[in-house]
Amino acid sequence: MTFNKDTNNREAGDVNSRVKQEGNGGLWDSITKAAFIMGSGILLLAAFGNSLTWHLQRFWGASGDFWQDLWTRLYLQYEGHPASLFYLGTMLAPLVAFWATNGLLLLVDVTGWPSFITRYRVQADKNSPVDQKKLWHAIRHVVFNQLVVSGPMVVGIYHLTSWRGDPLSAQLPTFHRGLMELAVCSLVEELMFYYSHRLFHHPTLYKRFHKQHHEWTAPIGLVSIYAHPLEHVLSNMLPAVSGPVLLGSHLSTTTLWYCLAFISTSISHCGYHLPFLPSPEFHDYHHLKFNQNFGVLGVLDRLHGTDGKFRQTKQYERHALLTSLTPLTESIPDAPKKLQ
Repeated sequence: MTFNKDTNNREAGDVNSRVKQEGNGGLWDSITKAAFIMGSGILLLAAFGNSLTWHLQRFWGASGDFWQDLWTRLYLQYEGHPASLFYLGTMLAPLVAFWATNGLLLLVDVTGWPSFITRYRVQADKNSPVDQKKLWHAIRHVVFNQLVVSGPMVVGIYHLTSWRGDPLSAQLPTFHRGLMELAVCSLVEELMFYYSHRLFHHPTLYKRFHKQHHEWTAPIGLVSIYAHPLEHVLSNMLPAVSGPVLLGSHLSTTTLWYCLAFISTSISHCGYHLPFLPSPEFHDYHHLKFNQNFGVLGVLDRLHGTDGKFRQTKQYERHALLTSLTPLTESIPDAPKKLQ
């Protein structure tokens, strides 16, 4: 009996050692992937910004710095009304980005058209078509959160940022400064969203608040902000708005960040793994299983071991940028179900 016990202890120690080594390697792998994704995004944004500037200057015959000239015109138009300009950038522009993105996604969710997009559905047997009653219930909550909950928060953010400095200065930040701030905002969001989100999965808070969001085990883009108002404030809004507030960002950077955050979370919830768009597999799996993948970038999930089950799945194998027109559910199909 003693021999067996010692043997079992040694085997358990070996297993724990291997798990620890895999965890350390996995954490580094997750960090490098996150750095690659963010770095690639920043480089693409820089290339896109420079290219777009050149083409717009050539098209309109604009001289000098196109973006600075555009901002100066807007700035002078709202001279004497800084709050109106701030709300235009932090409320209206993100709302347009959110509903434009989700309007296109809803067209597919509700009508199934264009039909080729449905081939890219992550959970092939769900939302085909989406439940209309459930959808309208979600829309009402989303609009309430955007207007009644987010609206007053943005007013408070305006007064806070105005007290700290001038978010509406006449001079735009440099392009590289803006990119640096976007990267910092991404890290702040990952940190705050992971821990607040995981907190809402505590049994007491989950039942009272977070369960509403998880009514959608197969999410669609719109439900990215379908949440209890308290969760919307603490886990949706605060992680997104804290970066620009801490950095004292210019309105132009804040507006771009808010729009990107809305589009990104919509894609994470959309339920379609579309070519050349970020993979939604990570967060879709969270809605499917509830106790995995609490973060955005995945670094803190790897650090805390809250993606272990996910990394053993086909969804993890598919969690990559799709660079062809063949759906990943076809190139990496699910394992055949065992016959009973």
